[in-house]
Amino acid sequence: MTSSPPATPVVEGWFTDGAEPALIAARCTACGDLVFPPTAAAACRNPRCAGEEHEAVALSRRGRVWSCTDAQYQPPAPYVAPQTEGEPWRPFALAAVELPEGLVVLGQVADGFGVGDLRVDSEVELVVEVLHVDESGPRTTYRWKPVAS
Repeated sequence: MTSSPPATPVVEGWFTDGAEPALIAARCTACGDLVFPPTAAAACRNPRCAGEEHEAVALSRRGRVWSCTDAQYQPPAPYVAPQTEGEPWRPFALAAVELPEGLVVLGQVADGFGVGDLRVDSEVELVVEVLHVDESGPRTTYRWKPVAS
């Protein structure tokens, strides 16, 4: 029996996986300023802060749509289109989501949903889905899924 390789994130350290995935931000230990995606920079991005240390913190899994659009064109490399060979490229929706922490995070909308399923201020939750499969196996990314009202 051959087992399939485990799924790995497209970008390490940006989100957790599992039943309740979460985005990971960097929080300045001096002023509490949050940055997503997390940064390896030593200096705080807040110009009024001299802090140089950050800690990883999980962000809220739910937020509200701040804005949304659809991508009617295929982005250039290194983007990998989620398709089967021979199938045409399919547009996908993007949502800018405002989290309770005050950050607005841009991300793709979950498979099976488009801009017609979203409206400004509607609630969405974070999910992790396969973006594409390469020689190392499934590669995952975070996406926003509309919450049923």
